[in-house]
Amino acid sequence: MSGSTLQWGVFIGLTVLVAVLTWWRCRKATHVGDASREYFLAGGGLTWPVVTGSLLLTNLSAEQIVGMNGAQMALVAWWEFGAAAGLIVLARLLIPLYYKYNCTTTTELLQHRFNDSGIRAGVGVLFLFGYQFILLPVVLYTGSVFMKSMFDLDFSVLAIAAAFAAAGLAYAAFGGLRAIAISDTFNGIGLLVMGLTVTAFAMAAINWDLSGLPAERLTLIGSSDSDIPWTTLLTGMFFAHLFYWGTNMVIVQRAMAAKSVREAQKGIYAAAAFKMIIPLIVVLPGLIAFKLYGDVDDVAYGRLVGDVLPPWLSGAFAAVIAGAVLSSFNSCLNSAAALYTLDVHVRYINPQANVRRVGQSVAVIATVVSVALVPLYQNSKSIIATLQQLNGLYSMPVLAVFLAAVFFRRPDARAAKIGLVFGAALYACFTFLWSPLHYLHLMFITLFASLGLMLLIGRLAPQSTPPAVTATALAS
Repeated sequence: MSGSTLQWGVFIGLTVLVAVLTWWRCRKATHVGDASREYFLAGGGLTWPVVTGSLLLTNLSAEQIVGMNGAQMALVAWWEFGAAAGLIVLARLLIPLYYKYNCTTTTELLQHRFNDSGIRAGVGVLFLFGYQFILLPVVLYTGSVFMKSMFDLDFSVLAIAAAFAAAGLAYAAFGGLRAIAISDTFNGIGLLVMGLTVTAFAMAAINWDLSGLPAERLTLIGSSDSDIPWTTLLTGMFFAHLFYWGTNMVIVQRAMAAKSVREAQKGIYAAAAFKMIIPLIVVLPGLIAFKLYGDVDDVAYGRLVGDVLPPWLSGAFAAVIAGAVLSSFNSCLNSAAALYTLDVHVRYINPQANVRRVGQSVAVIATVVSVALVPLYQNSKSIIATLQQLNGLYSMPVLAVFLAAVFFRRPDARAAKIGLVFGAALYACFTFLWSPLHYLHLMFITLFASLGLMLLIGRLAPQSTPPAVTATALAS
């Protein structure tokens, strides 16, 4: 049997095995009567190991592995170290609030705190735009780049992306969050094991010697012209993590689907601990690739895996990477479907709608559009920097609204809506018209400018609403 045939055999076999095991576990699960909680929150029955696995694999997909290794510098490890802080805030502060109100979407918290359904819908639509035009096509693009570089495929990146999208749609549209989370657990274990195996084989290929790498590739203190200047660690970095891990439906949905607050918190803390070792998978191989091949950008990881692993192991690793791509893609589809269905459709279009059917329709439309957008990202120099920069268009205004909801004594819905629009417009000006500082500094400025405007409007022209309960009281 040729190496290529063995690669493909192992890849297909493991991919099918995960699908069969997921189907089997879903069949045995106890289902609840609430259709929306069953489809979008797995009936609220996830245990903490499944929460941990799903959190890690939803985050640790091809856009992380390919993009961070493609940067080929130690500096990007801050994206992993900083994640632990965001996860701890989620566990300690936000998860108790989401469970307090029995939220199905993260945006539902805003409706309760502001006593206004419009702010919930507005933020939900911003999330939808971010998922549709940024996250979904980036996940497909980076996963396709990896598979193409590893297997030296003759297919175009767009064709591979379409195949990933079709498989991801099958999980998201027909299995719901339960199928996604269960498959995440199997693939997550495989990804951690195989990721560390790749690093070990790669280190052996350079005789465990990183000498000769330029100092700027190894430093954790970024210069002013680097991707992550050290000063950004004091401004926008933490808040980018707080948005992603604390308010982002794609991530928080897993913790909201746990059996209890305590079960969710255990899963989140375990994920935070694992984040400390993830740089061994998403940073170190990129440095090794630089020593072996030079500056090769986003093809670094796929080429390294293809070179250092024997065929049967490379086929196994391709299977778990494909699982990670599918996890992030179908998770985002399910979250997008939940936001549109619950925040918009059943509130403003048809309160009696079949939520499962509406969610499936949204998933199909989002899949087609995301595949069509893949070519837009093919000329990006650094996919991680591009992803983070574009996320600022909605992440900081949305985070400002959440912070106002949690910490303002009398959160004002009208002020929040104005601040949301102002923040999005301000960051768009920074991105497309005038960029005087690093984008993480600009995210920091956008966040506090939006919060300041909300506070000012609330003080000078307060809306007549019932007093809100403080976050401290809510958490008690």
